[in-house]
Amino acid sequence: MRTKTVLAAALVAAAGLTLSACGTDGKNDSADRTVAEVSAQPKTKAATVLDQPFTKPDLVLTDTKGEQYDLRERTKGKPTLIYFGYTHCPDVCPLTMSNIAIAMKQLPQADRDKLQVVFVTTDPERDTPAELAKWLPSAGDPSFTGLTGDFSTIQAAARSIGIGIDPPKKNKDGTVESMHGAQVIAFSPKTDRGYVLYGEDTTADEYAEDLPKLIQGEKP
Repeated sequence: MRTKTVLAAALVAAAGLTLSACGTDGKNDSADRTVAEVSAQPKTKAATVLDQPFTKPDLVLTDTKGEQYDLRERTKGKPTLIYFGYTHCPDVCPLTMSNIAIAMKQLPQADRDKLQVVFVTTDPERDTPAELAKWLPSAGDPSFTGLTGDFSTIQAAARSIGIGIDPPKKNKDGTVESMHGAQVIAFSPKTDRGYVLYGEDTTADEYAEDLPKLIQGEKP
């Protein structure tokens, strides 16, 4: 099978993890990333199966109930999709959550109960537990987990799985822009390692095609 060369942010490898500003042209001049070349096998149109799977971030944040949430402990042995974004995003973030939610509705209830979808904010100052609790059910699904907390902790966790995040920036017009990698990473229930990556252009149909395999820890 053809091997494609991809780019990775942080010290470990992923595929094409560039920063995206929701509502802008996605251009970014940030140099706060180490980029390395790695190889991955494209298995479907949407999915990139990583040759070097990620270790799940050792991340403890606050969920929408205001309670402590240990990512590794709470998702251990469960198929998990992780996405970093923010609730004030006008386009990419809500579309991604919506596409996953639409795809989930096509699964049997038993599979829906297994799948964990975790949304980690890149704008924790505005994305309080209450804000996430209000936004996630409308943007995605009530079963989705929303997490917030210290920005530096979130940034370090994102970098550990190859996703770059810049601190939110206030523009002259008063709007706040959050630059972040817009990829979804799937973690296997068999190994608890992130082995499949999806770009921001992945459709609901493409997620629907792959989710049954991801839930079993198989390659799409």
